[in-house]
Amino acid sequence: MTLDTSYRAMVSSDWSECLSPNGPFDPLSFAFPQLNDELSSIFRSYTGNEISLRAATDKIRQLLPEPFTREHMDAYLDRFFRTYTNVPELMEWCLSNEVLFMLNTTGTQAYFQRALEKKLLPPIHIVAANPMITFDTPGLKTCFDYQVLEIEDKALNSQAVMERLGLTPARVVVMGDSGGDGPHFLWGGKNGAHLVGNMTKYSLQAFCDSSGVTIGRHFGMVYAKGEPRDLEREMSFDFKELTDVVREAMDS
Repeated sequence: MTLDTSYRAMVSSDWSECLSPNGPFDPLSFAFPQLNDELSSIFRSYTGNEISLRAATDKIRQLLPEPFTREHMDAYLDRFFRTYTNVPELMEWCLSNEVLFMLNTTGTQAYFQRALEKKLLPPIHIVAANPMITFDTPGLKTCFDYQVLEIEDKALNSQAVMERLGLTPARVVVMGDSGGDGPHFLWGGKNGAHLVGNMTKYSLQAFCDSSGVTIGRHFGMVYAKGEPRDLEREMSFDFKELTDVVREAMDS
């Protein structure tokens, strides 16, 4: 994939519960509701850094009673696709201001393949996602040059794209919400990237505290250990406000 090297900065962001209130396994729970409790437990285990992402996806593959299809995903997206307030507008602002917006997530490739095909998201040049579920989409293949097989891959993806663009880490904004983003934040913190915790979970703060990483900006909710999510309050935060962090990176 050829990238325009005129980008002034880049944003590398998680998706689930970071830009969208939904979780990465919600489409599976929708298609196979009998698996909801087990999928929720697996999600908590890897975002809490208790098991690896690869172990999590292996467990899920063994649970599925039948293949997850394009029809399953479309039915889920038609009913439940949702972002936090003005996330698409933030993406479009970045695109119009020479900022590469990269999704760097443990969510499945299939989710983003269909969301892009259905034009639920603005055009995104790079989606690094997990290939546990993927569909044949010839026109979108170049978007998925990078993968997230383990949570550590997020940092490797950001490093690779940053170097391809000829940017310094000071021109990179890293966004995440949970302990699954911890290694990404560790990379960003060590290299001088801008770190933004969106709807920050205790697991991310605990990872950063134990690793000596300072989250430069908390946006939205910051949850204490065991505190339940407050979706209504999460939806009240306007993500266009994060343009100030991106502008700072552009000017670094």
